[in-house]
Amino acid sequence: MTESGTTAVAEEAETSTGTGSRTTLLLGFAVIAGIVALILLGFFVAPEDDEQRDAVRMIFVHVPSAILTYVAFVTTAIGSLMWLWKRSVWWDITAHAAAEIGVIFCALTLFTGSVWGRPTWNTYWDWGDVRLVTTLILFLVMIGYLSVRASGGDEAATSTRAAIVGLVAAVNLPIVNRSVEWWFDRTLHQQSSLTDGNLEDMTLFTLVLGVVVWAVFFLWAMIHRFRIAWLERELRVGDLDVALAERRAEALDGSGA
Repeated sequence: MTESGTTAVAEEAETSTGTGSRTTLLLGFAVIAGIVALILLGFFVAPEDDEQRDAVRMIFVHVPSAILTYVAFVTTAIGSLMWLWKRSVWWDITAHAAAEIGVIFCALTLFTGSVWGRPTWNTYWDWGDVRLVTTLILFLVMIGYLSVRASGGDEAATSTRAAIVGLVAAVNLPIVNRSVEWWFDRTLHQQSSLTDGNLEDMTLFTLVLGVVVWAVFFLWAMIHRFRIAWLERELRVGDLDVALAERRAEALDGSGA
């Protein structure tokens, strides 16, 4: 979504009593239809794996969740950079919205990875696995980002502190992504399922569908979360303007007396 496009979303939000629109309604229906198709294809059409058997079906949730985790946190990093550089409120709200959604995707990545790991690696978790540990660190840093956001105080200062945390988290993204290749002798994790060339046609199609469905959900959630945050900001600014006007009126009355 471009800045001009989301600016239009923000302007629409100012005159709206809610966060929904025809666009988000269509996106919502697309997500529901996509999830239904993903369930049908994943459980009843895509074949089981010769080695992992039915456990391989976890790939249709785990891999899309991991990809959208990257997308969300990269968006947060870009928004954080733009806030520090341009003091763009639009980018600041975008960064915050993407972080909230990204934390959900990251938690889902960790959960599905652990569930998948039990029948595949015979363990839910291995502290020696670099991919698992770096992903957990990423998750905790972004929880810290949201904690900074919720700390209150001066909004500009809070946004600046959060932006710094968002950029620190971004440093970990390439480490998480390349950890299997860089530390191949210290990981149980397999290489990228999308690039190793071992996926059969219907399995690959279902996996790509999962990525598309999660991407549409991310877009739907981003629009709603951005509109909510924009309306909340307008409310805070309006309340501040009223309070300042009342203080000025009190000062004038006091000087006149």
